[in-house]
Amino acid sequence: MRKFFWGGALALALAVQASAGHAADLTARISLQLPLKSHLGQNLLMFKQEVEEKSGGAIEVEIYDSAQLYKDKEVPAAVGSGAIEMGVASLTRYVGDIPAVDVFYMPFLFNTDEKVRAAVAPGSPIRQPIDEAIAGTGATVLWWQAYGGAILLSQGGPLKTPADMEGKKARVFGKTLGDFVSATGGAPTLISGSEQYLAYQRGTVDIGMTGVSGVKSRKLWEVMDTITVTNHADIEFIVVANTEWWNGLTDEQRSILSEAARNAETHVRDEMANIEAEAYAAAEANGMAVYRPTEAEIAAWKAAAQPVYDAYREKAGELGAQLLDAASGL
Repeated sequence: MRKFFWGGALALALAVQASAGHAADLTARISLQLPLKSHLGQNLLMFKQEVEEKSGGAIEVEIYDSAQLYKDKEVPAAVGSGAIEMGVASLTRYVGDIPAVDVFYMPFLFNTDEKVRAAVAPGSPIRQPIDEAIAGTGATVLWWQAYGGAILLSQGGPLKTPADMEGKKARVFGKTLGDFVSATGGAPTLISGSEQYLAYQRGTVDIGMTGVSGVKSRKLWEVMDTITVTNHADIEFIVVANTEWWNGLTDEQRSILSEAARNAETHVRDEMANIEAEAYAAAEANGMAVYRPTEAEIAAWKAAAQPVYDAYREKAGELGAQLLDAASGL
């Protein structure tokens, strides 16, 4: 299975936009901000292959990667309005409508794989309310895509403690992560994933923030030289479908798509440890230094970040309080 994920799936990329041998009964377009070679892109290719095989070509999946159609921040509106059938977006892109989704960005809250898996499991007291809230935007959540822990990128040395953040401009991809940067002494700048390479190259920001798999897929070692493994937040992407379109499908079509979505979600979650390990190895092979903070240094990060929880409770309301309570019980 893993061989397909990294090898066979790449071969499918050549046929992503190609039509099947006959006209499909249904075409589902998916917008993705990341390159097709990223693990999220590979996950979509796995989904595409299963759907097209099990439907006998009656359902065709078209993947538009690297923000060809929409940037990450544009996906919720595009899917919710029906401008496109499906899209992949960072969960935090829904924070404007649902501030509570940023519970996954609470500093060091989901700090083990066991806690993350419990939180994102279908029907869990954390995921279920989020999926239901997103339904109110006109989108149906089909599956969650693991992206790993948030890390920090820098030039000229690691960021050992919050003191190293003082006065530095840092790329973030969500308001709560911006609060984390502010609380630890930095100046947050919201930059989409597809634009971060140029931001680092041009010096728009001093510090980067992403998942380590993004370092590999975007070759960020060309513009940054050090990774600090803070794992201060859990990064989740979701694949959403326009609800009106989804409800208009036949039972058979929904069944095929739903089964493929479940399989894709399980596979990417199970592969995450390997994906991150390979990404760290690739980063080091390309000259990056990887620094893992000591327990004392992590404690300093945690202490500095406590104001983020106060800000979250204030803006996330009743749902946010409910999710924090559920998280504390994991």
